[in-house]
Amino acid sequence: MPTPSPETVSAAFATIKQSIGTVIRGKDTVIDDTLICLLAGGHLLIEDLPGLGKTTLAYCLARSVDCSFSRIQFTSDMLPGDVLGVSILDEKTGDFVFRKGPVFANLVLADEINRTSPKTQSGLLEVMERGRVTVDGVTHPLGEPFMVFATQNPADYESAFPLPESQTDRFLMRIRMGYPEFEDEALILREAGARGGYDRIAITPVISREDLVAARAAVREVFIEDSVLRHLLKIVAATRTESEFRSGVSTRGAVALQSAAKARALYAGRGYVTPDDVRRSVKPVLAHRLPLRRPAADILEERTAVETVLTRILDAIPAPV
Repeated sequence: MPTPSPETVSAAFATIKQSIGTVIRGKDTVIDDTLICLLAGGHLLIEDLPGLGKTTLAYCLARSVDCSFSRIQFTSDMLPGDVLGVSILDEKTGDFVFRKGPVFANLVLADEINRTSPKTQSGLLEVMERGRVTVDGVTHPLGEPFMVFATQNPADYESAFPLPESQTDRFLMRIRMGYPEFEDEALILREAGARGGYDRIAITPVISREDLVAARAAVREVFIEDSVLRHLLKIVAATRTESEFRSGVSTRGAVALQSAAKARALYAGRGYVTPDDVRRSVKPVLAHRLPLRRPAADILEERTAVETVLTRILDAIPAPV
């Protein structure tokens, strides 16, 4: 399949946004970042309170792009095999047969991922990094496209298992839904009363799975000029000398920022990255990779503190002209 033009990709993703927007009301920035993350081939972490539409957003996204959808409700007693799959003995043949777990889908909703143990959380590392599952020494590839859409509940954090930094680093972006505006919430209530649960949402695919895979491949063709690349690296370098952070952004984080900036450019219909693409990607891509030297009381307070420091860094580094 030939690589689609930036204009073609932008038009296709505008259609996806319009489709999701018929259900997720008043959340243009959230939908934009979600689609940019999908386009970049990354995984998404949403940290917010229950009941704000995270599951509905994931379902609408999967339906709009004709992808298989799987929801995993993480609990404290869940084992890696419950997510990845297990090998069981076939009594007829005497051989072990691999039974795929719910992770074998195009879009996997890992609901309340911090409610399960680190052992089960770590089972997702290979899946998110390599797009494959290894059980009993046998590797099972996942299909394309593949995206983990994880949610993390900031409430009752004491009874949860915080994600380790190595796991968090595998998410390209971290965003939050936030409360809807008054009129948007009124419209949501009217529609929800007539529709029912998220699985009753009537959304038909607006692009094919093959078109999505081709669009993702087009991200690699987006050009980033040297001055823009150096601007990106200056921002990354500033996080490594910032006294508020225990450690700065890794090289993996810098690569992630470049990927997100390229996807943002393509999403806008351009074949080249601007400084604004980089700067608008900084907080959703870098904030969750920056541990504070003095940890905050909860997840949302820590997010606010980190983003405040990132704002100061951006203000101190002028964009190239």
